[in-house]
Amino acid sequence: MSIQSINVRNQFRGKVKEIIHGPVVSEIDVETPHGIVTSVITTRSVEELQLRIGSEVIALVKSTEVSIAKV
Repeated sequence: MSIQSINVRNQFRGKVKEIIHGPVVSEIDVETPHGIVTSVITTRSVEELQLRIGSEVIALVKSTEVSIAKV
């Protein structure tokens, strides 16, 4: 399957830096030119996508809310 078009505007190309496997969900760290993007996805998806350290991926971010905290 290849993506021909998508409505998600926040896209970050990068490589998988770390995978923390869990029984149901796994945490994926993607190193992008702008920093690290972390995603929590099902472990089944990690296996089906054959994600490995160094895999080239696109992190797609779509959110209905972005919160800001002043430090």
